[in-house]
Amino acid sequence: MRASVIQIAVNEDETVEARRRRVAASVREQAGADLVVLPELWTTGAFAYEEFGREAEPLEGPTYEAMAKAASDAGVWLHAGSIPERDPEGPLYNTSLVFSPSGDLAGAYRKIHRFGFDKGEAVLMGAGAELVTVRLPETTLGLSTCYDLRFPELFRGLVDAGAETLVVSAGWPERRRSHWTLLAQARAVENQSFLLACATAGTHAGVPQAGHSIVVDPWGEVLAQAGAGEEVLTVEFDPGKVAATREQFPALKDRMLGLQPPRRP
Repeated sequence: MRASVIQIAVNEDETVEARRRRVAASVREQAGADLVVLPELWTTGAFAYEEFGREAEPLEGPTYEAMAKAASDAGVWLHAGSIPERDPEGPLYNTSLVFSPSGDLAGAYRKIHRFGFDKGEAVLMGAGAELVTVRLPETTLGLSTCYDLRFPELFRGLVDAGAETLVVSAGWPERRRSHWTLLAQARAVENQSFLLACATAGTHAGVPQAGHSIVVDPWGEVLAQAGAGEEVLTVEFDPGKVAATREQFPALKDRMLGLQPPRRP
């Protein structure tokens, strides 16, 4: 399976519409890949809180339309990163979109863990409530977004729902880049899954971004990692390695907690 992870630079001197056109063109250039992954909130920047309300769009808005067309033109499965979604009957959501090679919406995930500690995203956006997996011909994706990476129970839930390849779309700050790499490897190892983590480059509202998108195999080996700037990270991997790893080292079968209520003494 071939995946292209597009690490996008989000800079304030480029309009959202210009960036949308540029990213769509980059997706089309990945024709021949099986899966293309984009980062979190690349239309606005994950830390550009004041832009969330101004640039929020309905689920089937301009980004949806542009990415559906790009996926269809390239003939790829596209995890289109996330957008600030405006629900007509509720708050804003940080929502990821996945499109099939025909351009149909295959899955939408509203970010469950909002970052900000009672400010920023944590108060400007609503929290999602559902785990989301998407079945591809070669593997099942488990969807997550940025701050979710710090919550292992979410990923274990995705694995229980059948996920074999975990996808993290992020706008991760440079000052915590060491956590980004560490947590990506940890989530892959503990869930015996491939993990594709796509981050942004550039600066969001004065916050330098980590970049360093990463692809990790079920043993925690880093198959590829980007640098700090805008870059397309392309990697080939065998989805069958997930089942082989889980059979060779069946740690998931030895789970004792979370599988049933504790016994009363």
